Amino acid sequence: MLLTSIVLLPLLAGTLLTGWSGAAGHAAPRGRTAWLAALVAGTSLALLIGQAPVIFGGGVIGTTVPWVPEIGLHVSLRLDGLSWMFATLITGIGLLIILYAHFYLGKDDPVGKFFSTLMLFMAAMLGIVLSDNLLLLIVFWELTSISSFLLVGYWNHRADARTGARMALAITGGGGLAMLGGFVLLGQIAGTYEISQMFSRAATIQADARYPAALVLVLIGCFTKSAQFPFHFWLPQAMAAPTPVSAYLHSATMVKAGIFLMARLTPVLGGTDLFFALVAGAGLLTMLFAAFVAVFKHDLKALLAYSTISHLGLITSLIGLG
Repeated sequence: MLLTSIVLLPLLAGTLLTGWSGAAGHAAPRGRTAWLAALVAGTSLALLIGQAPVIFGGGVIGTTVPWVPEIGLHVSLRLDGLSWMFATLITGIGLLIILYAHFYLGKDDPVGKFFSTLMLFMAAMLGIVLSDNLLLLIVFWELTSISSFLLVGYWNHRADARTGARMALAITGGGGLAMLGGFVLLGQIAGTYEISQMFSRAATIQADARYPAALVLVLIGCFTKSAQFPFHFWLPQAMAAPTPVSAYLHSATMVKAGIFLMARLTPVLGGTDLFFALVAGAGLLTMLFAAFVAVFKHDLKALLAYSTISHLGLITSLIGLG
């Protein structure tokens, strides 16, 4: 129930409350909408911090509720050290971004639309890092693509924002479809879609003839979301979004989703020569290429975009190196 509450608070309470508060016709909604969003994010953060003693003691908290058992889809959530770190990052940075956005948005910007979509994105990211079922994870994965499309295109009167939003959706959404294919293959090989159960079946998965195809498809999804070469070009275009969106999605959270998933699945997919070559190779190439391009950028957000891509490449290469 605890883990479900952490996700459902921003997904339902946050999205609905901020959408209602920011709707036209309510008196002085701007400050109230931001504080409602901050309250929801702060509550999820407090619930996570409350579990710190268990997590730091090496414990794991899990819950499973059947959803569509015929296809192996369950609402399975798992909180361990890796997911706790990322979930705390998502809610903690999200809380700061909400406060920043309150003072950043102009008087003509619809705050209800902004904060309700931001809450939807936060919930989707929490769903990704807490999911213990691959099919559930892909639902949240594509929900981040949809909500980021809405946030990048928030200023829809600007052509560059509309272009950046469409490009981000096409690249990350397409990568998610490839990843779905990889997840289906992994589920067929392992006989389960539960990530925690796959840990003990890594040898069986890697010995299967379908392992290379599954690995490549999963990595396409990770590389597109984390802006790895040659899928990096959507991230600078998405910087046309409002600065709070760029800070939250494209520096702190969404681009870390691919990083998280590579780390999460390393016990299942890692340790092979193919994994090393693809992950470390793509990471090193991205790190060097993006750092070189960043040197010649004069616009601050473009420079930050390419430096972010470079650092994501560094982390990816380290995962590949083990």
